Amino acid sequence: MNFKVGMVSLGCEKNRVDAEMLMYSLREHGYQLVEDVADADVAIVNTCGFIESAKQESIDEIIELGKLKAEGKIKKIIVTGCLAQRYKQEIMENLFEVDAVAGIGANQNIAEIVEQTLKDEKPEAFPDKLLLPLDGKRIQSTPFYYSYIKIAEGCSNCCSYCAIPLIRGKFRSREIENILQEAKGLAENGVKELIVIAQDTTKYGSDIYGEPSLAKLLKELCKIDGLKWIRVLYCYPENLTDELIDTIANEEKIVKYIDLPMQHCSKAVLEKMNRKGNMETLREKVNKLRSKIPDITIRTTFITGFPGETEEDFNELALFAKEMKFQRLGCFAYSQEENTKAALMAEQIDDEIKQKRADIIMEQQQLIMEEYCKSLEGKTIEVLFEGYDRYAECYFGRSQADAPEVDGLVFFTINGEKPQVGDFVKVKITDHLGCDPVGEMIY
Repeated sequence: MNFKVGMVSLGCEKNRVDAEMLMYSLREHGYQLVEDVADADVAIVNTCGFIESAKQESIDEIIELGKLKAEGKIKKIIVTGCLAQRYKQEIMENLFEVDAVAGIGANQNIAEIVEQTLKDEKPEAFPDKLLLPLDGKRIQSTPFYYSYIKIAEGCSNCCSYCAIPLIRGKFRSREIENILQEAKGLAENGVKELIVIAQDTTKYGSDIYGEPSLAKLLKELCKIDGLKWIRVLYCYPENLTDELIDTIANEEKIVKYIDLPMQHCSKAVLEKMNRKGNMETLREKVNKLRSKIPDITIRTTFITGFPGETEEDFNELALFAKEMKFQRLGCFAYSQEENTKAALMAEQIDDEIKQKRADIIMEQQQLIMEEYCKSLEGKTIEVLFEGYDRYAECYFGRSQADAPEVDGLVFFTINGEKPQVGDFVKVKITDHLGCDPVGEMIY
């Protein structure tokens, strides 16, 4: 029998790349892949276990699939990814719907694990997490014109609030030649936007080359024919070198966009987080980026309600966010994660206060975003055409300022020939809808 396998991948785009490699391995072993997991014999949930909300989403997905299993639509449920790695046997003990659990080190054995479950075995596979492959063939799950490329795995920063080093292990970079080979293959298959990811991209190469090598890698990626946009995510501000800033500024293919997770600006809070810097050093970094790359879009993230965060600390953060006017910002209430140093700290803050502080930052950011969108009116920008929105009754795409799924869209009308999905078009901005620019395509 040709068994059907469906996959639900949750969490970050690094997890997506792992899922794509899992799917390739399953197809190579003769399993039929289906898009709708309800049509599968075996459902795989590639979970996230980073913070409480992500864990709950993973658990909810497993329970929903369990209902399909009870109806006879799915035969088996397998849990992979970060939740599986973090909670191991607890998943099988507490979620009766689950037939197998596989830690990240078992990803290369996924076909064997599926086979075991179909024989009514209940495998629990947890080899060393460092056995997770850094590279491998994969089935692209994004639209054909953009793809993610993971340049490293794990993290060695050991921020006090974060469980990633516990789950994913130490930071491990791929060799430049290995990354370039994969990037060339993606470009040959039609990828026009390559999105570079790792837990901390600015640390790339430190472990294998003895020095940060992201700038060197980016320069080589820019030489690949077919790639038009190269986007860099997850750059820690303390590791943002002048060489890297100059590379982003000078290389035409690198979009003028950077994801710079700061988490806070108070020196006292950052020290407790095991992060470097303070409001002045962060302001200097932002100002340097904007002086060398005037049209750069900066995305950042903040955490409110970290243990011991005073009203003064929070007010400093809110003022900093207001002054800096980041074009893209996400703010999250601190999640107390077991087995992290921060979880054991005194002065844990009430959930309601944590969330209220996050809401204040995001309400303030809404106004900044609308102001930013208004500043685009009258300008003509380049947009990667993605499709038609029947609710908005117009076309849409993304500009250099918009990373897929985390940022907004550009909506526009077309008065002439419709472009093909994946084409780059020019759009004159005339208005904005909430935090999304609106305009008309020009010829």
